[in-house]
Amino acid sequence: MHPAADLDRDDPAALRWIAEQVAVEAAGHLRGLPPPRQAGAGDSVRTKSSPTDVVTAADTAVEALLRARLGELCPGETVFGEEGGGDPAAAHWVLDPIDGTVNYLYGLPWYAVSVAAVRGGVTVAGAVVEPVSGRVWSAAAGAGATCDGRPLGVGAVTELGQSLIGTGFSYRAERRARQASLMAGMLPRVRDIRRAGSSALDICSVAAGRLDGYLEHGLQWWDWAAAGLIAREAGALVRVPGPTGSAAPDDGLGADATLVAAPGIADALAELAREYGAAEV
Repeated sequence: MHPAADLDRDDPAALRWIAEQVAVEAAGHLRGLPPPRQAGAGDSVRTKSSPTDVVTAADTAVEALLRARLGELCPGETVFGEEGGGDPAAAHWVLDPIDGTVNYLYGLPWYAVSVAAVRGGVTVAGAVVEPVSGRVWSAAAGAGATCDGRPLGVGAVTELGQSLIGTGFSYRAERRARQASLMAGMLPRVRDIRRAGSSALDICSVAAGRLDGYLEHGLQWWDWAAAGLIAREAGALVRVPGPTGSAAPDDGLGADATLVAAPGIADALAELAREYGAAEV
C-alpha cells in the first residue's frame, strides 16, 4: 500500500492506486446505504434530462465521498463529476458515482463506481468497481488492465456474425427510437445484442472478452473515462467523442458515438453501423 504523502501524482501507477482506493471505498459506502425506494417514490429519487433519467440520493452521496477523498489524497486537483459538475477543461479527475443508476434503483446488480485520472484531457489511469460483486477493474496507461489483479485481454473473434455486441439507449424517446432502428438493422448480422444498463461495465466486458464490441451514441465523458482506458489497455480499439464532447472525426458513425471492439471485428462493426444509419442516430 502506498503512503499517500509519497505518491507521485504524475505517475500513472500511483494514480491507478488512488483511483482504485477511492472507488473501492465509495463502493463499500454505497453497499451500506439503505436500498433505494421504488421508482418515483419519495424524495430519494429525482430526474434530470427526462422522466426516465433518474438520480438517487445515493448518487450525490457517493460523489461527495469521492470528492472528499480525492481532496485529501490529491489536494488542489480539479474534479469533474456527473452530479457535481466542475470545469471539464481543467479536470484532473472524472467521476461517475453510479454508472447504471436505473439498475441500482430497481435492485439489479449491474452498476459501478467509476474514477478516472486525467492529464491534459487524456485518461492516464482509472478504476471501475462493482459494488455488488466487489470486482475491481483498473488500468494505467502503458501498464495493461486487470480485473481483481488478473490481466485482461480482448476476445479473438474475427467473424462479425459470431460476435456478441453490447449497446445502450438514450433517455430521450425520440433518440431511443433511432437507436432501436439502428440495432434492429444490425441484429441479423451479429451473433446477438445485449443491453445490460451500465456503459462502464459493458466497456469493461469488451476488455475481458465477455463482449466482442460495444456501440452507443450519446455517452458522456464520465461514462467512458475510466472504462475506455481499461479496454484500450486490454487491446480493444476504442473510438470515443472528444473528452468534453467535442466532435469526433467525420468517420460516418456520428459525432457522439462510442465504439469499443476487439480488433478482429472493429472495422466490420463500424462499417455495419454506418450501413444502418449510425450517423443519423
